[in-house]
Amino acid sequence: MQLSRRKFFTLAGASAAGTLMMSPLEALYARKANGQSVFGGGYGPLIADPNGLLDLPRGFQYEAFSRTGEMMSDGSPVPGGHDGMAAFPGPQNTVILVRNHELSPNSTTQVVGPNPYDPLCKGGTTTLQVGPNRQLINHYTSLSGTYRNCAGGPTPWGSWITCEENVSTLATNRPGNATNVSKSHGYNFEVPAQATVPVNPVPLVAMGRFNHEAVAIDPKTGIVYETEDRGDSLFYRFIPSQRNNLSAGGTLQALKIKNMPQAKTFAGFPKRQPMPVEWVTIDNPDPATDTVRVEGFGKGAAQFARGEGIWYGNGEVYFCCTNGGSVDANGRPNGFGQVWRYLPDQDMIELFVEAKSAEELDGPDNIVVAPNGDLIICEDGNDEQFLVGVTPNGELYRLAKNAINDRELAGACFSPDGKTLFVNIQTPGITFAIWGPWMSQRGA
Repeated sequence: MQLSRRKFFTLAGASAAGTLMMSPLEALYARKANGQSVFGGGYGPLIADPNGLLDLPRGFQYEAFSRTGEMMSDGSPVPGGHDGMAAFPGPQNTVILVRNHELSPNSTTQVVGPNPYDPLCKGGTTTLQVGPNRQLINHYTSLSGTYRNCAGGPTPWGSWITCEENVSTLATNRPGNATNVSKSHGYNFEVPAQATVPVNPVPLVAMGRFNHEAVAIDPKTGIVYETEDRGDSLFYRFIPSQRNNLSAGGTLQALKIKNMPQAKTFAGFPKRQPMPVEWVTIDNPDPATDTVRVEGFGKGAAQFARGEGIWYGNGEVYFCCTNGGSVDANGRPNGFGQVWRYLPDQDMIELFVEAKSAEELDGPDNIVVAPNGDLIICEDGNDEQFLVGVTPNGELYRLAKNAINDRELAGACFSPDGKTLFVNIQTPGITFAIWGPWMSQRGA
């Protein structure tokens, strides 16, 4: 993901200097605005997988590994709830994957480790080493005892920030409740990609205690942008006190649209209209109750409809709002999804793309870029679940389908050399390495 985010605009988009090429999302919007079809052939129709796991276009292959219940190299079973993930370069041309597990205290599987953050919680991360032949070499626990590790993001210094999507505390415990906890949750944790033993879980308290989803880091400034998975979420930035050292503390802020205090951006919001923003400081980033977004909104911060996947590229930040959407003829939001763009150098934000139908996009979530510049989106909507591609000329196509069930695909990320796409089916937990003719002519 780190490499793909960095390459996004050099491969397929308009740079800060202003080239004539458009990013896939810009081209998609232009096609819609001009009344052109947004649907293309991509790499051709999906071929039914005889193994019933993952349907792919002709010419593409996959390797499946690290399935829930298999025994890992450290002697513990592979946990379920495979979710967010990033790929890092490993020794001897290997790839290291750090993978989240979105598990609750009452889940049927757990991440087993010797030093859990909270012994009552079953989430965490596992680390996988994959060889040049796309065969799994080893896999093991790298963080344990956290609550619903959903997504996160890679750092420029070679680590993974894993995010808790839950804000339980001792005060929310109830007698006999299977989801009781022994510590407060709602934090980010850092996992070095090169760690070969479970890390000591240290919550990054200053980054906020809320329903975290994902992060993206601006390598020019070291500022971390954070999304929150709630229907009334805010969009945050964390300014660290020390660059490349998130545990040293810093300042948490929430985005406010200038001259539009407490803007609610869920539906019916103007598209492609850059708006100046300012940032309100969160005085209490680690509250006893779930009030970070309440404080920010009270200071005028804008609300978003479930902020999820996010990435940084060439000075711009894009993030998905899974439940945002256009307003229909009856004035009701459709909730098929939005993509927002924030320009740090200009301190401007705009609603970039808004789906009008589930056929276009159905709950855009994790996002990454293929080696040929196509944007790959993991859907988290209803019914069948697909990886949806967006070409540089703005055409949508389906790259893969979960052939097992209707559970989400998650954690899409490319190997550092850009030749392999890794992705998870969340339940039953399976990790896939996908390869094929990325640079070939689409529609073949």
